[in-house]
Amino acid sequence: MDKIYTLALDVMGQSFEILSKKISPPCKVSMSNGYDYRYKEKSIEQAIIQKLARLVTGLQAITSLNKTGFYQEQAALQRMLDEFEEDITFLCFAIIFNDFTDHHQKYLDYFYEEEFDVPENSIASKQKRGMVSRQKIRAFIYKDRRQSSSIEVSRTISKNYSGFLHGASPQIMELYFGNPPKFQLWNTINSPFRADHMDDLFNYYYRAIFSFYFSANAFGDDKLCDKIIKFSDEFTITSDRK
Repeated sequence: MDKIYTLALDVMGQSFEILSKKISPPCKVSMSNGYDYRYKEKSIEQAIIQKLARLVTGLQAITSLNKTGFYQEQAALQRMLDEFEEDITFLCFAIIFNDFTDHHQKYLDYFYEEEFDVPENSIASKQKRGMVSRQKIRAFIYKDRRQSSSIEVSRTISKNYSGFLHGASPQIMELYFGNPPKFQLWNTINSPFRADHMDDLFNYYYRAIFSFYFSANAFGDDKLCDKIIKFSDEFTITSDRK
């Protein structure tokens, strides 16, 4: 499976380069400690590109954690990837279906907001970043487009992985195994749940491929859409999931 995951990352990396060249690049801006880079236009397409960047680095992170047996940490990061993929779909569908809502505008306002309103003194900063609720994001993604039951599926998956993220007892108890059973702090790679977490990798790579498909669609690149769909079939066949 390592080979097909590496190939998937290559395809996503190439797709990212193609899509990122379709928008204006970030500009160098003065900051209290020197300078940094920001997107001047603060567009929805630029937000999609940034989320895709984190999606690709996140996939690499969960793959590394899986190989070393840190399944709790893998699952916690997968909770983060769940939100990235939903965000990408939320933003892409606004373009694809020509359905830009007030929730999208609020999302972008919050997304591009600087962390501190007093950059030279973070302690003195008073602002708190707002957010569009996950419920509203999912409602938009699935409205009139997919089965309503899909909302509950997404919510259930999110709830399960939240247990890993926040350290709930049922998820932590996956570390308790062996003969005699005990908390395994150094031997996590031999977890009885290893196969489950390895299977998880396929799901996240597969969904990430379609995040790139939605993005290519939103950016109006039909050629790239065809390439990604063709690869998704190859990915499924090679993974013995078809």
